[in-house]
Amino acid sequence: MTFTHLDAHGHARMVDVTDKTPTARSATARGFVRCAAHTVDLLRDGAVPKGDVLAVARIAGIQAAKRTPELLPLAHVIGVHGAVVDLAVDDDGVSIEATVRTADRTGVEMEALTAVTVAALAVVDMIKGLDRSASIEHVRITAKEGGRSGAWSRPDDDTRSVDEGA
Repeated sequence: MTFTHLDAHGHARMVDVTDKTPTARSATARGFVRCAAHTVDLLRDGAVPKGDVLAVARIAGIQAAKRTPELLPLAHVIGVHGAVVDLAVDDDGVSIEATVRTADRTGVEMEALTAVTVAALAVVDMIKGLDRSASIEHVRITAKEGGRSGAWSRPDDDTRSVDEGA
């Protein structure tokens, strides 16, 4: 078995993508922050003492997508040409969806996952004084397009987007 991120001596390495042709690529990830009912009520009413939780989390997620290579040592520095982070309060917590786009030599799956995860962390940070039971759940890639492997979507995933109330 050959591992792309290991050299002949078994040492970690960054895969060389120099010769790859830049192509349009995108990835979508989703996640969820489970909250207590009283926290959901405060989120819906815009009454969380720390401020606008969804706005802070949205900006945190976008910023995180752009900083992914600083967090993941083997991730390539790529141009993040678009990043959309949507959040919606539902009956059990906050649904998060991020779509990241680029025209580069490698995909943006890690950027989409990082955006969702950091947005979820921002939600937890904003509500932790109200709800110590809040938890981050189900962070996963739900779709990708572009690159050598083409389009893919998670077959077992709820296909509704955050805007549709997933």
